[in-house]
Amino acid sequence: MSMLLRIFRRPDYKSEVTQFIEQLKTEKPDLEAQQRAGRALLWDKHVNREAWTEWRGAEVPQKPYVYQNEGK
Repeated sequence: MSMLLRIFRRPDYKSEVTQFIEQLKTEKPDLEAQQRAGRALLWDKHVNREAWTEWRGAEVPQKPYVYQNEGK
């Protein structure tokens, strides 16, 4: 190992955030399961692709400036 790499080597260093997360995981071993359950409840949803393409196809193109009146 070169001298430069030995100077910057810090194998025993752990940031305060890392220490906090490790402590939290040891205190609450079911924390990750709770996080996955919460994610499944709110985010992991089945997407109906047919309905999505129909909805996208029904959009009306917007004018460049929506408040402009039609010309006479």
